[in-house]
Amino acid sequence: MEIIPGLPNEIGRECLIRVPYTQFSTLLSVSKKWKQEIQSNKFHLQRKLRGFTQNLIALIESDPIIDDLMQNPLNPCTPVPRLSFYEPGKNEWVKLPPIPGISLDGLPLFCEFAGVGRKLVVIGGWDTKTWQVMSSVYIYDLVTGTWRRGVDMPSGKRSFFACASDMNRKIYIAGGHDDDKNALTSALAYDVLDDSWNPLPDMASQRDECKGYFHGGKFHVIGGYQTEMQGKFQKSSETFNVDTVKWDFVEEDKLESNMSFDLKGTLYKCCPPYLMRLDGSKWRQFIELPSDVCIGTHVVAWQKKMLAIGSDIKGGIQNCYALEFEIDEKRPKWTKLELSKECTRILQSGYSFEV
Repeated sequence: MEIIPGLPNEIGRECLIRVPYTQFSTLLSVSKKWKQEIQSNKFHLQRKLRGFTQNLIALIESDPIIDDLMQNPLNPCTPVPRLSFYEPGKNEWVKLPPIPGISLDGLPLFCEFAGVGRKLVVIGGWDTKTWQVMSSVYIYDLVTGTWRRGVDMPSGKRSFFACASDMNRKIYIAGGHDDDKNALTSALAYDVLDDSWNPLPDMASQRDECKGYFHGGKFHVIGGYQTEMQGKFQKSSETFNVDTVKWDFVEEDKLESNMSFDLKGTLYKCCPPYLMRLDGSKWRQFIELPSDVCIGTHVVAWQKKMLAIGSDIKGGIQNCYALEFEIDEKRPKWTKLELSKECTRILQSGYSFEV
């Protein structure tokens, strides 16, 4: 059966790979042949080789009033976090459809999210109506444009945990606190393809409100605090080696929770007014941030670029810049990008996708 009647399959495929990802769900319903084609790895590989992939950045955003939540958790004006895709260069800000049964237009409050292949996974958080801690897992497929429910996170309810993806098939979580506000040492791994959870060895230290990061084939858990040290954050990090299935060691003052991220195998972090780079064992100033993104700055690795979003005042209008490396590796340059007016305030750093 031909992809497009009357045309060789090579030509039919050339037509389909040019269709924007936002139309994939429509194409899936046209015919079984189109559905089979668009869901195949061969289709997406050819789309990439021919230069028709779209670069997307997934971000959770909300109104500035979110800052008042912890002071007044029953505030009826508290906004619901929203998940959107931003396509750099096209000023397209696409709000994703709501998770069925969760909210009219949002996500669980304080949920964690991570990208795996062409899927976005939302884990845990608080129910915005009952304020109950959730153990739910929801997976958004960029190809079908739909949500599905995954297996719930096991081992009791957990909030403010570290979360990171290997970008291949697994998501790792660790730490956080239970319903009694006890900081946790336990860790888990979620296999998105198998829809299954597996326990991991415990960390050496309790870590509530820690951050997760995946780099060099290892899951790094950064900062956090122990139960009896409420709010007094540690400056250490622990590293889980996925090959040996063991926690390797505890490091002091190397990785920090303030926006450490990986680009081309090098670690960077955002410390306004500078972007810092890890050279050996020391963080050094790499380049000065634009002055109008130094408040609430969030940085995302995007292809061979960095995307910085922030403001010049708290709760102010968001600005967006891309750091170009390809023009001059030794003297990278910030380029200001137009940002949709729908972008109000980014709550978490995002994940970049190529679709």
